Amino acid sequence: MTISYEFDSTPELGKSLLIADGIRWLRMPLPFELAHINLWLLEDRDSWVVVDSGMRTDDSQGVWRKTIADLMQDKPLRHIVVTHLHPDHVGCAGWLADEHGADLWMSRAEYLLCRILVADHGRSAPEEGIHFYKSAGFPDDALSSYKKMFGMFGKYVAPLPEAYRRIKDGDQLTFAGHRFEIVVGRGHSLEHACLFDAERNLFISGDQILPTISSNVSVYPTEPDANPLHDWLQSLQMLKERLPEDVLVLPSHGKPFRGVYDRLDALIKEHLDGLDALLAYCDEPRRAVDVFPALFKGRITRRNMIMATGESISHLNYLVQENEIRTARDADGVIWYQRA
Repeated sequence: MTISYEFDSTPELGKSLLIADGIRWLRMPLPFELAHINLWLLEDRDSWVVVDSGMRTDDSQGVWRKTIADLMQDKPLRHIVVTHLHPDHVGCAGWLADEHGADLWMSRAEYLLCRILVADHGRSAPEEGIHFYKSAGFPDDALSSYKKMFGMFGKYVAPLPEAYRRIKDGDQLTFAGHRFEIVVGRGHSLEHACLFDAERNLFISGDQILPTISSNVSVYPTEPDANPLHDWLQSLQMLKERLPEDVLVLPSHGKPFRGVYDRLDALIKEHLDGLDALLAYCDEPRRAVDVFPALFKGRITRRNMIMATGESISHLNYLVQENEIRTARDADGVIWYQRA
């Protein structure tokens, strides 16, 4: 079953569209090249549930105020469900919870790590982070950019409530009169929660399945030897086993679509092809910042260098742990990767 899009049109940014009984699709603006995120509003007889919240910006908060005033009206916002901790998903969650007295539902790993990252706001970059990017081959100007950007997470994410409702894989939860099974994926984030409604054959996928792009799968300074690409590939295969082929996928970016098996196969192939290209590229010793041409078609700039480096290291770590690449550290602390 090839990919087919369910709707001819998309809601304008800041507007919502009814897509199924009790589910509205709200497109929230983002200040990036990827200019939107899809949020899902679940309407019950006497309240609302939102899935993901947008980044904390003046634009996002303005959209929320208008949406709540015009659409939700006299029904309170009761629950906020967050798929994972990235700012475009969790950014407004704490603010909404505080403004409306709603409770917050997240997986444990995402909630706790989010609390830590918000607390980094205003701190100086740690030596471990500087060492990590220096070992990847960052020049001095790129290291300076990292130091300036460190702690920016808290600028775009409101502080979370001091208490939350934990969700975990396999949970059967009732929101807005319908039962959702929690399906946890890993790799893009630690414990990404998706919501599967078997009765209506809907899958709110967050960033775990996107129709046209692959989510970033990165290694970060806090766990330099991590192997998130292994987790990502396992999760994609797991989703093929747990989802019906004709499920309607409601992604965080792009348009709702059917044909999930073809899309999962394409995502798996994309990364396996990247691993093959990377292995061939490392016939000669390479630093992490040298391997971008093997993995990315677009130009890597200072703006996306940290994400590109994290994704490159995730592929390199995968091959290292498969014993297909060996590493050596030079006198300056830079790691060189070469085919074994």
